[in-house]
Amino acid sequence: MQTRKIGHTGLGVTTISFGCAGIGNLYRAVAREDAEATLALAWDAGIRYFDTAPRYGHGLSERRLGDFLQHKPAGSYVVSTKVGRLLKPVPANEVPDYGFVDPLPFRADYDYSYDGVMRSLEFSLARLGLNKVEIVFVHDIGVLEHGVEGNARHFRDLMDGGMKALDELKSAGVIRAVGLGVNEVEVCLETMARTPIDCILLAGRYTLLDRTAEKELLARCAETGTSLIVGGVFNSGILAMGAKPGAPFNYEPASETVLEHVRGLEAVAQKYGVSLGAAAMEFPLKSESVASVLIGTAKPSSLERNLDLLGESIPDAAWAEFEAHTLRQ
Repeated sequence: MQTRKIGHTGLGVTTISFGCAGIGNLYRAVAREDAEATLALAWDAGIRYFDTAPRYGHGLSERRLGDFLQHKPAGSYVVSTKVGRLLKPVPANEVPDYGFVDPLPFRADYDYSYDGVMRSLEFSLARLGLNKVEIVFVHDIGVLEHGVEGNARHFRDLMDGGMKALDELKSAGVIRAVGLGVNEVEVCLETMARTPIDCILLAGRYTLLDRTAEKELLARCAETGTSLIVGGVFNSGILAMGAKPGAPFNYEPASETVLEHVRGLEAVAQKYGVSLGAAAMEFPLKSESVASVLIGTAKPSSLERNLDLLGESIPDAAWAEFEAHTLRQ
């Protein structure tokens, strides 16, 4: 599998990466054996970049990924995790519902301060069984997650303390790259105006369907040498399922407007004899600013199906016709 560099760090990642939310029991319980089998399939396919977070299963994802990597050669893989939340133990009947089934008995409290970032990474390393990771993303900073007033407070904590902690960790060699892990463009631009970052894990905003990132962020990334890791390439599922009633877009049933755009994309794909899913996976990698496309599942069969899409060849004429059916803001 090909690799691309992250920013100016010299760190290389595989162009297809594995997102570990699913093995943290996102939406459904996953047996440990199934999680291990999915990770093994990703490894056998050549994927060497794995992304996780404390939020995923309240630490379960990090533990499972760490167990899998325990006997892999040092330096043979890249791991990213996230900061911005601290896990705190709570009684079983007080475990919040964050969308993960049978999670570990913790709640997640937001903390973007210097101490919060330092403690978060320390705890993540303990769960992973590692003494360092290659990339740390600031998780879910932004108005979409926190509202205007809440984000103003959290963003101030990040700029005044959290970024200093990440810079120190990078200088000490504990991490090699610093970035944001978000699904909104505005906070990326705001952060880049204040401080340099190496990369952004952006979910759902630079896809075959949703081109929100094209207006400003792509140019800014090219200007600064900031790399994008693109998640959510199927926009919550609609680009994998097609324009069916109830198909999810941004985690909600798609509107008729969105369905109409997807029908247009489907027609182009059919015209050129390609699958919409293959085009969705390949599209972000057409940009030199994109280092990797993140795919995540907890089913070996689903991962194998997605990996099979990578072999399709998409004609240039198809890319040109897809343009007419995209969402732009």
